[in-house]
Amino acid sequence: MTLHELTPHPNGEPLPAVHSVAALATLVGNDLLRFEYRLQGDLAQLAVARSAASQRAERLWEHTCFEAFVAAGVAGEYCELNFAPSTEWAAYAFDAYRHGMRPLALAAGPIIEIVAGASELSVTASVELGALGAAPWPWRVGLTAVVADRAGRRGYYALRHPRANPDFHDAAGFAVLLDGSAR
Repeated sequence: MTLHELTPHPNGEPLPAVHSVAALATLVGNDLLRFEYRLQGDLAQLAVARSAASQRAERLWEHTCFEAFVAAGVAGEYCELNFAPSTEWAAYAFDAYRHGMRPLALAAGPIIEIVAGASELSVTASVELGALGAAPWPWRVGLTAVVADRAGRRGYYALRHPRANPDFHDAAGFAVLLDGSAR
């Protein structure tokens, strides 16, 4: 499968060190949701956290972080998944647009694999569906990334940017459709 090209927010600050950001969401078997992200550019100019113990962490979006927003069925509920190059992660559930935020219980922490070179960073995160797998299909997925450079600037990358300011929570940006047929 081909990764989807993420574009920078049109009103954001450009990051010359970033050449491209791409992402993909796929179902693997009956119980795994896999996200793949590829960042190409001059990684020496970017603020990318070094590998650490894989654990739940807060405020990952303040640094270079890859994100997925998953809305099941047609209801307003959705979840947010964050994956940092450090292998730290976060998972939140929302009742509606930016409302009712709480930690999302996962059966197990995501398995996050990092491959980094001078000009490419690849992050793959696999999440067990657990209770999420019972949610109605199809699922709408927003694939996004926050990329920080060493000068302190942040770029906001997504498949779609429906608002004048970066806002990954807007369901109009959940542009990937997973139909559950792999289950």
